[in-house]
Amino acid sequence: MHIAIAILTIMASFKWGNWRNWREYHASMFFIATGGLLYEYIVKDYALWEFHPDLLYGQDMTVIIYALITMPVSIFLFLSHFPVRWFYRLLYILLWSGIYIAVEWILDVFGRISYQNGWEFGYSFLFDIIMFSVIALHQYYPFRAYILSVFIIIFLILYFKVPFEFAK
Repeated sequence: MHIAIAILTIMASFKWGNWRNWREYHASMFFIATGGLLYEYIVKDYALWEFHPDLLYGQDMTVIIYALITMPVSIFLFLSHFPVRWFYRLLYILLWSGIYIAVEWILDVFGRISYQNGWEFGYSFLFDIIMFSVIALHQYYPFRAYILSVFIIIFLILYFKVPFEFAK
């Protein structure tokens, strides 16, 4: 199922992505990939959600596919048609959050994702709204997005009591 999501995302990018200007979105695609891998590092022993691999590969490969293919390509699609007007931007962020939560619901129904350590399905929709908002901010004001991301990460670590050591 995870491979199917990656393939469908890639196919959608060929149909609807703004490939002429892909370099314009490259930094934000890298930003989301880095964020996904950073999440895996921070919560390596205390995951809030966990993908369950399909038959052909393990947990690490599932994470790599999402972090390096599915997420960056979907962010490329998201930014390819990002509206100019603020009202439409808000609706667009809600639309993409809805797409993400629908896919996550399918993963949940088929047992390809699980939640633990206080995370619940409902948090995912809020997280998606924040994630797409930060990605949109990153596209225009990268430094502000980095600063905001640090505060969001610290909040999530404290709220979910993630045992994270800054130094050993």
